[in-house]
Amino acid sequence: MLIDRKDAAQVCEDLRRQGKQIVFTNGCFDIIHAGHVRYLTTAKNFGDVLIVGLNTDDSVKRLKGANRPINCQDDRAEVLLGLKVVDHVIFFGEATAESLIAEVKPNVYVKGGDYTLATLPEAKIVQSCGGRVELVNLVAGRSTTNVIEKIQAGLK
Repeated sequence: MLIDRKDAAQVCEDLRRQGKQIVFTNGCFDIIHAGHVRYLTTAKNFGDVLIVGLNTDDSVKRLKGANRPINCQDDRAEVLLGLKVVDHVIFFGEATAESLIAEVKPNVYVKGGDYTLATLPEAKIVQSCGGRVELVNLVAGRSTTNVIEKIQAGLK
């Protein structure tokens, strides 16, 4: 289900009251590939409910450049919600997910293994809310950038 940002804290409080372990991750998820699916499946295994913070189109442009995203935020959310492991999606437009994490207060925050606790700005927020951070190995050679490069190479 797509959760409106203004309802995020209440939805998560309701889940906690039901005894659910909330897992949170975030990203652009522009062109879904096997690496994303494996990552999200691993994330879901850390708890009962997987919530994905999804960068808005404007924030993807700021992070990735003027030619991104390839897919609009509504389409990216629909694809994520079509994956059986994703329970909820929440849009966010900030440079980091720190403020959204403060609202969600996940039991577990999952990010890719290209981060460390020292380089992950959200880690302190998660830990201050009583949660833990899990860093998941990325799948080598699987990235949206690689997919785009393959497509562009084929078009030349």
